[in-house]
Amino acid sequence: MKRPLTTIAAAALAALGGCGGSTTVEIGAGDYEVNVRPGFVVASSLTSTTYDGTADDLLTAGLGKTGLAGAAPTLSAVPTAAELRKLAIHTNYRALVDITANGGYGTLYGPNVSSAGVAGTGEGRIAGTETIAYADDGSGAQNVTMMVQVPSTFDPANPCIVSATSSGSRGVYGAIATAGEWGLKRGCAVAYTDKGTGNGVHDLQNNTVARIDGRRGDAAAIGTASNFTARLTAAERTAFNAATPNRYAVKHAHSEQNPEKDWGLHTLQAVEFAFWVLNEKHGTALPDGRRTKVIVPANTIVIAGSVSNGAGAALAAAEQDSAGLIDGVAVAEPNIQIAPGGTLAIQRGTRAAYTAGSKPLYDYFSYANLLQPCAAIASTTGAAAPLGFAAGTATAALAANRCAALATAGLVSGATAQERADDALAKLKAYGWEPESDLLHPSHWSLASPAIAVTYANSYGRFRVSDSVCGYSFAAVDATFRPAAPAVPALIDALFATGNGVPPTGPIQLIWNNALGGAINHGAGVSASTGLPDFSFDGANCLRQLWTGTSANATRVKTGVAEVYRSANLKGKPAIIVHGRSDALIPVNFNSRPYVLRNAQVEGSASRLRYVEVTHAQHFDAFLLLAGYDTRFVPLHVYYVRAMDAMWAHLKSGAALPASQLVRTTPRGGTPGLAPAIGAANLPAIAATPAAADRITVDGNTLRVPE
Repeated sequence: MKRPLTTIAAAALAALGGCGGSTTVEIGAGDYEVNVRPGFVVASSLTSTTYDGTADDLLTAGLGKTGLAGAAPTLSAVPTAAELRKLAIHTNYRALVDITANGGYGTLYGPNVSSAGVAGTGEGRIAGTETIAYADDGSGAQNVTMMVQVPSTFDPANPCIVSATSSGSRGVYGAIATAGEWGLKRGCAVAYTDKGTGNGVHDLQNNTVARIDGRRGDAAAIGTASNFTARLTAAERTAFNAATPNRYAVKHAHSEQNPEKDWGLHTLQAVEFAFWVLNEKHGTALPDGRRTKVIVPANTIVIAGSVSNGAGAALAAAEQDSAGLIDGVAVAEPNIQIAPGGTLAIQRGTRAAYTAGSKPLYDYFSYANLLQPCAAIASTTGAAAPLGFAAGTATAALAANRCAALATAGLVSGATAQERADDALAKLKAYGWEPESDLLHPSHWSLASPAIAVTYANSYGRFRVSDSVCGYSFAAVDATFRPAAPAVPALIDALFATGNGVPPTGPIQLIWNNALGGAINHGAGVSASTGLPDFSFDGANCLRQLWTGTSANATRVKTGVAEVYRSANLKGKPAIIVHGRSDALIPVNFNSRPYVLRNAQVEGSASRLRYVEVTHAQHFDAFLLLAGYDTRFVPLHVYYVRAMDAMWAHLKSGAALPASQLVRTTPRGGTPGLAPAIGAANLPAIAATPAAADRITVDGNTLRVPE
């Protein structure tokens, strides 16, 4: 019988002979497992560092609560790994939460707020050990970064692990502010992974790449220790540089791996890696230097948690978990796509039902990328929207040109720019965006939609950087917005810490090579079909046709999309999804709502999935410091923490999970940019038993959501 090993008599160990390659040992009347490093771990990449919790720490890199809210740490001329780590934690923490005091930092959440929700006066530094390694399939092409943080408060007698898969396409510290902080405060080991996206950048002109710790060097010298090197021969790279100089390959877009299909696997591998790390520390030493397994799934609480892409990865991991590693799931705003088919109706109040199902990410992003810049000047959005396209500005004129291009292509109707813009907004809502997202379309197109459409087109189609799909590439630009010179080396050296993995990031911009007059930042592109500067309409239309068309490239993209569909079968695992109703990036109609409904159809009465939808919450909590966001929206992060708390209580003490429900929040209001401090009244609790008018229910093939 195999069982966890707690105490073994010294005499028994002394009598034990060499174990060779065996994975079990016999001691007394029991057989005990030997702790064996997982085969996917690249041994040469493995490092471990202990932080004292004063000069440096796991959660804040020594910056503390005050430092995270302050100016970014500086780097040396040749950055060290420690400097890059500190800047990466500062950058990634601030990328996921509102760092302002009035927004709740330091009172509702933050390093100084205890696991019980009590705000303290300390800096919240957490001592412990950080172990990092690559996971790879043996090809050397994946090099997925994994990291396990074990706080000094970890109790091997009551072990717990939290998975913290990176959101977006961020590096391994990408979930430090969300699942990472929650787990470390609870004394849990935290299992991070960059899930194969990981912010890897190959400078093709200078042939430099980054190591696992962010330090850059020559691609040939670093070899397989690179976190990403584009698959180009020397001759191909030379030819590409001659045709399109000063370009960059980026891992998520150009790895040719379609990493999203394996996000669940990478999350499970990170958890498995965490078990190995913990047993190397706490297992009983054997005479041959190996350790026994004392911390195993049977005696360890494991919660899969994260937000956005990391949340989708957590759900995928739970679906794929055949070894019983995961006990529960708590996630926010998941990017999760289920296979088409079946009947899925979403009934919000008395509105007409939404019946188009779970749209794939590439479908709705390629559509948003086309229509959002036109919708940005709709009569109900333009002047009122945060980062809006104000009338009379050059940006509004470019948006009107996009509207004209859409009208010529038969994609919107109307005789004037205003009529076309209003029709574009109406079409986005008819496609499935909720009206609460109306004011977010201008800022989301400016900051996210084109970058995501280009990155995922490349990723799903497994295109090489030299394919320049739809004429797009990545480069730094000069004062004329053209890729005329390489980026400042110091900015490229910092990308491990400052980049988000989806250009625009740092100095790297999104370039449209096919613009009239030559390659230029896509926002300034003039289309051949219109002869006008229209935000590179022809490029955006080409990206859309990769979904709607039948070309060989479109087939490649759609094949890749089919690889990332999930089943919604959580096999009875308890799970909580929280999602903001106003989310314009990962809209509820395309993701959480149909996933919850499909789960109910697949699992029936065995389902233990709960869904919490939050009014006045959108995707980017970090944007809440922007004028107009601060007055209108509340932090979804607070509800993510509450969902994690609820899952912990359920797994630890058997507390009942809250019923699926709509939580009705109250925005802060006030003057944009000067919103008053947020308080408890703005953020009502997730009710253990919600009122009938707030309950979200499944009725056959219909998910019913209150108005």
